[in-house]
Amino acid sequence: MKKNRVMAGYHMLMILSEVDGEFAKSEGKIIVDYLKSAFPYKLNLDSEMEELSALPKEDYFLHFNNSMNDFYEDSTPRERNAFLKYAVKMVKADKKITPEENKYLKELFFAWESEYEE
Repeated sequence: MKKNRVMAGYHMLMILSEVDGEFAKSEGKIIVDYLKSAFPYKLNLDSEMEELSALPKEDYFLHFNNSMNDFYEDSTPRERNAFLKYAVKMVKADKKITPEENKYLKELFFAWESEYEE
């Protein structure tokens, strides 16, 4: 099922927070900041959490790619640029970037390469 931009971004950030096997408090703060900036109203994330909790780790990359495509279809270049900054903050949040996190981040930058502005 296609996700809107906000939920697709949430899914990507949650996966980025989990691929290294540890969820740091600093990563949770980035997700909250993203949700507040992207959608200032209170969200019910129960069904999203349920979907992500049931997702086997071996399906993370496919789900990440699907969410990445959904986000792209439902966003402007400015929104994609802002999201890329959140993704970079996410992988840096625990002060180490694992090869797995780097793989996901590279996939995102490769897909949206022409969108990113330094």
